[in-house]
Amino acid sequence: MDKKRIKYPCIVEGKYDKIKLDSIIEGKIIVADGFGVFRDKEKRQMLIALSKVTPIIVATDSDGAGLVIRNHLKSIIPKDRLYHVFIPEIKGKEKRKTAPSKEGTLGLEGMDAALIRELFKPYYEDGESGEAKRDEIRSSDLYFMGLSGSEGAVAKRAELSKALGLPTKLSTKAFLDAVNMLYDRESIEKILEKM
Repeated sequence: MDKKRIKYPCIVEGKYDKIKLDSIIEGKIIVADGFGVFRDKEKRQMLIALSKVTPIIVATDSDGAGLVIRNHLKSIIPKDRLYHVFIPEIKGKEKRKTAPSKEGTLGLEGMDAALIRELFKPYYEDGESGEAKRDEIRSSDLYFMGLSGSEGAVAKRAELSKALGLPTKLSTKAFLDAVNMLYDRESIEKILEKM
């Protein structure tokens, strides 16, 4: 079955949730790293900046931990910019785990693909009014733009991050992810020309 493209970036709890969602839908998926989202100031700043450009979908598990993470996200992202996908409470255990979760329910990674497609249905691009796919920047582009792999690249990337309202100490990968969620290639090239 073809993957459906979602209109907005989606934040999930962990990497296995991202892997599952990536296999079913097409779009930007951000990993909260569980409770790591509480300590990661750069991720928090990126989410706040992202929410100013586009709404964000949150899809955390239905257990206590998922609720705590969802509530934290609600505290940093304006409520009109945060859309919720609620994972139903289904008893079971994920295949990769030796024991069920503390509450004995499946998380996003353990959900049936058809159910996930249905849960995300309100956020699919409809093909006619959906946004066109952006011309994304690749890691090789960062090299040719002087933003990685060359002398002064770290300073130039920090300067561009500051101009874009992003944290200045993002890793190359985190910078690339943030830029591709917030801007298109043409916008970045114009900003670089002005620098």
